[in-house]
Formats: sequence, structure tokens, C-alpha cells
Amino acid sequence: MDLMFYFFGGLAVLGALAVLVLRSPVYCALALVGSFFCLGVVYILLNSEFIAAVQVLVYAGAIMVLFLFVIMLLNVQAEARFPFTGRLPQITGLALAVSILTQLVGLFRSPLVGPKGVYPVERIAEEGSVEVVGQLLFTDYVLAFEVISILLLVAVVGAVVLAKRRVKSETGENA
Repeated sequence: MDLMFYFFGGLAVLGALAVLVLRSPVYCALALVGSFFCLGVVYILLNSEFIAAVQVLVYAGAIMVLFLFVIMLLNVQAEARFPFTGRLPQITGLALAVSILTQLVGLFRSPLVGPKGVYPVERIAEEGSVEVVGQLLFTDYVLAFEVISILLLVAVVGAVVLAKRRVKSETGENA
């Protein structure tokens, strides 16, 4: 069971890295879908079947369809190159990579012992993860939930406005 967890967790991380590395927005979106599916399997391995179903239906389904719709609507042709010349991007990237690596090494060497949360493992096993997630989502995290929905709506409206301007400028109409 642990081997499956690490395998699909590693695949999810590789999918997330592919989103960062790949140049085509469509390939990045497909890598993100793969990462979402691997996270769904991880949730199943953690005995959270409802969360896994929500992960696959909402994120891999609806949200990714929305992302692909925006990508296709914007008609992204080629990747944008940095306007910088010289070694500044390489030095900045190397500094960030060393910083992240240092943090990861420190994280894995620490004992990671902290105070127990409001919902320890025993209580989640007793009540069930669906009830706990639902209670947290609609009480403690309702503001974050609503802010994310508004951000997604603004992103779609912005993409439509940008696409409309581009279509008008290509056809010669007044914007």
C-alpha cells in the first residue's frame, strides 16, 4: 500500500513539474489533468473515496475544461521569450533552485512533530472524512471557497474580453 502511495504521489509531482517545464499550454493542461488523476488515486489510498471523486469530477473534469476553453479562446501560438539578455535569468533560476533544494533538505531532516490539529486521525476515522471536509469547507474556509470561485469567474470574463478585442482588431472593426 505504501508503495502505491509513493508511486502515484511521485507521478503527481512529475505531472506538476511537467506543467512547469513544457512549453505548449495544451500539453501543460494535459499534464495537470494527469496530476489531478494521480491525486485522486492518492485520496483513494487514504480511504477518502468521496474526496477522490470530487477531485476527478471537479478538477480533472470541470476546471480543466474551463482552462482548455480559455487556452483555445486566447489562441496561444508560441511561447513568449524573456526580453532579458545575459545571465540574469540563469542566475535567478539557479538561486531559486538552490533555495528550494535547501528548504526540501531541511524539511526531510526535521522530525516534523507539531501540535495536533482540531481534527486528529482518530476523530476523522470516527466521523468520516466527508463530514469533516464538509464542515471545514462551509464553516472555517467558506471565504476562501467563495474567493476562488470569483477568481475563476473573473479569469474567464477576462479571457473573453481579450479574445473579443483580438478578433475585432484582426477583422478591422472598431474596438
